[in-house]
Amino acid sequence: MPEGHTLHRLALDLTAAFAGRVVAVSSPQGRFADEAALLDGAVLVGAESWGKHLFVHLDDGSEAGALVHVHLGLIGTFAVHAAVDAVPPPVGQVRLRLARSGPGGAAYADLRGAITCALVTAEQRAAVIGRSGPDPLRADADPDRAWHRIHRSRKPVGALLMDQGVLAGVGNVYRAEVLFRQRLHPLRPGNTLRVGQWQSIWDDLVVLMAEGVRTGRIDTVGPEHTPEAMGRDPRRDDHGGEVYVYRRTGQPCLVCQRRVSTAVLEGRNIFWCSRCQPVFRSRAVG
Repeated sequence: MPEGHTLHRLALDLTAAFAGRVVAVSSPQGRFADEAALLDGAVLVGAESWGKHLFVHLDDGSEAGALVHVHLGLIGTFAVHAAVDAVPPPVGQVRLRLARSGPGGAAYADLRGAITCALVTAEQRAAVIGRSGPDPLRADADPDRAWHRIHRSRKPVGALLMDQGVLAGVGNVYRAEVLFRQRLHPLRPGNTLRVGQWQSIWDDLVVLMAEGVRTGRIDTVGPEHTPEAMGRDPRRDDHGGEVYVYRRTGQPCLVCQRRVSTAVLEGRNIFWCSRCQPVFRSRAVG
């Protein structure tokens, strides 16, 4: 499933390609046909994301405007093609197409495979956001909302960081990498963290995920651990980017050389270095 930086990058790309322009809205697949007919010819105002949710704002002439809510799920894609010579016929199961032409060339965006594509009200958008935790990529995010949940929970911090109701937009890669960078074991109970440790996690995610938006890939290693600095081969993985532990099971830790460990937590693989991220042991006396 795409992580939050992908959705933020998508919102920026949609806004750059269509904002302020009249758009042709269609549903070649047919599953969004009635809604598309209502939106066709509207002006796209902009797009935004909150965690893994995308909202496209359109001015359809109504007082409130229109909102399309998209959640890509595991296999969804929303491909934006800007500054093309002409909009080609749709190929495959395109649930939603946005298109424009005129000065500056043509552009189109095709949505496929999403688990959610719905015309929603402002109240429904607010409800989605209300069920979501703070998003490290949003300037209006309140990290205290996540801390309120984390420091009261006995669940492993590795599970809490992936709970979209606790923290929005963090997926398996960022979860594994930020815990390594903060030297925290993924199975450490949330209620054993100190507020300063949580603030360091949050601050690190803000920086890492913003860089992911900028580059379109996840890079988490420091300058001293890049392939160039270490004289090693670049990472080969379909997710791209240079990482410390994610999907590096059995490979040597880039910091201490111990083999990277893995296990399953709530149905997802977790990755950590047992030397750099030792098991937490409480100092409390019984």
